[in-house]
Amino acid sequence: MSSSHSQQPGSRRDLALLTLGALGVVYGDIGTSPLYALKEVFHAGHVPVTPDNILGVLSLIFWTMTIIVSLKYVLLILRADNNGEGGLIAMLALATHAVRDRPRLHGVLMMLGMFGTAIFYGDGVITPAISVLSAMEGLEVAAPSLHPFILPLTLLVLTGLFAVQRFGTGGIGRAFGPITLVWFGVLVALGLPHVIEHPAVLVALDPRHAIGFFVGHPLVAFIGLGAVVLCVTGGEALYADMGHFGKKPIRIAWYGFVMPALVVNYFGQGAMLLRDPAAIENPFFMMAPDWAALPLVGLATAATVIASQALITAAFSVTRQAIQLGLLPRMRILHTSVKDLGQIYIPFVNWGLYLFIVLAVALFKSSTNLASAYGIAVTLDMTITTVMTFFVIRHGWKYPLPLCVAATGFFFVIDIAFFASNMLKLFGGGWFPLVIGIGMFTLMLTWRQGRALMSHRLRDDAIELRTFLEAIFVSPPLRVQGTAVFLSSEPDITPNALMHNLKHNKVLHEHNLFVTVRHHDIPWIGFERRITMEPLGHDCWQVTLNFGFKNEPDVPEALKLLQGRGVPLDPMDTSYFLSRDIVMPTLGEGMSLWREKLFANMHRNAAAAADFLSLPANRVVELGSKVEI
Repeated sequence: MSSSHSQQPGSRRDLALLTLGALGVVYGDIGTSPLYALKEVFHAGHVPVTPDNILGVLSLIFWTMTIIVSLKYVLLILRADNNGEGGLIAMLALATHAVRDRPRLHGVLMMLGMFGTAIFYGDGVITPAISVLSAMEGLEVAAPSLHPFILPLTLLVLTGLFAVQRFGTGGIGRAFGPITLVWFGVLVALGLPHVIEHPAVLVALDPRHAIGFFVGHPLVAFIGLGAVVLCVTGGEALYADMGHFGKKPIRIAWYGFVMPALVVNYFGQGAMLLRDPAAIENPFFMMAPDWAALPLVGLATAATVIASQALITAAFSVTRQAIQLGLLPRMRILHTSVKDLGQIYIPFVNWGLYLFIVLAVALFKSSTNLASAYGIAVTLDMTITTVMTFFVIRHGWKYPLPLCVAATGFFFVIDIAFFASNMLKLFGGGWFPLVIGIGMFTLMLTWRQGRALMSHRLRDDAIELRTFLEAIFVSPPLRVQGTAVFLSSEPDITPNALMHNLKHNKVLHEHNLFVTVRHHDIPWIGFERRITMEPLGHDCWQVTLNFGFKNEPDVPEALKLLQGRGVPLDPMDTSYFLSRDIVMPTLGEGMSLWREKLFANMHRNAAAAADFLSLPANRVVELGSKVEI
């Protein structure tokens, strides 16, 4: 997104277009869950396919969607926007900002938010794998002889999807909304005839059927919850994509299109099962007439590719935000659109996700097996979001404590019930996304703590900038023409690059800027607050550049704001000096040695600061120094 606020629909046409866009991007994941969710409830809990159980499970699915998506996400969580932006990182920024005067609580919430962000990557691996694989399994319904081709075709589709990421998705993205609209239309067209044929299935709208199912089969129902949650996977995307579409289009799309289509389809599957319990093998595809089986596989594949694309795009966006908040090392970020700064491609994330998704497909081999791995990551993120929301509405919005406990406590109990049920799947495959999440959390924590250690060490060894300048101007060095921009992670301390330049070149530029780039925990910072400047005398200035975690950190562009303030910045006469620090792990205080070595590796392999800060390649001078941590 290039604007600094979520899109606000100005006219009915704008609102219609944004709602259509939201259908494609926001609801792709949750919209493809009918492919596998109902089937997996009966498989996972070994639930007998009896009329009472079918109605009980349908009632559970309906009320899960109502409570978690309609009430929790669409009504409550969408209100917790950070300057129009949503998602776990935006919520983390809001929650930590609300408790900034309580250091211990701030630290706990920071860890919790980091863990939620890390777990998102585990979810990001399972979603494309289970979605595309469940679509391809429709081939077996169309023609059982095609079974051997399911896995190769799944891997082929996924490979193609990840291979095209580097070209950008702007062009094909425009087709997402209309295809997803057709998909939701087909969900209704498949389910409605069965509901009309067997209208008695509609009694499952009564929550007493869900309660009766729990009372009659408490253990089976509890196990079944682990699969019921599959009907709301993608709920987080509602919140994460708020900045792209705004609240109103997301709400209209949910209440007007998505939920009605999902309910009709699930109840259609249920109505068919009441008539033919054997259809539980693949109720979604068995609802279709024989002639429609292959076209339906094609449409389902397109819908699951769109769902996967939305998640890949979210992974790029979350990674960039995490980099700018100092949770991950710099990575090579390529822009795939001239007009929309939000369209980015991160090669490392793209191929890392692809590798783990291929591993997931190869390891689990079917959507039923993958369903056993799915759920832990989703329910963990849902629970963390609920906890964060409590601190936002209590400390940020200052609502009364009883109201905050009531509003979030209700959802917290439900989230915990779903999470506990999913923990039963830990050894059946749930460990897989959890291992990915814990691995990402270790990397984030190591990077954050390593940077803090490095910053302390640099500050301990540093010379105060004003003192240093006063000392060198007692007997000034030779001044050469042009402007030097010295980038420093800390203001008020002398950059190593300046000392090395004076030591080796014995010169100082005519004009010197000491620039510190600050990334803040709000999404957007406008040009009016981008820059602060303080004169240090002798044609030297201390400059701080402020960026939100969704702003593009373009240093030369930001420095243009100094024009007319007495600072000459001719692009052809300006050089940028950076310190390239080499980290040396040492025994002693700080982190354990293996984590210090991990940090040193991450630091060494991080993308060049010059690229990340959009510095002109032919005007950059890097000077190295060693830092022991």
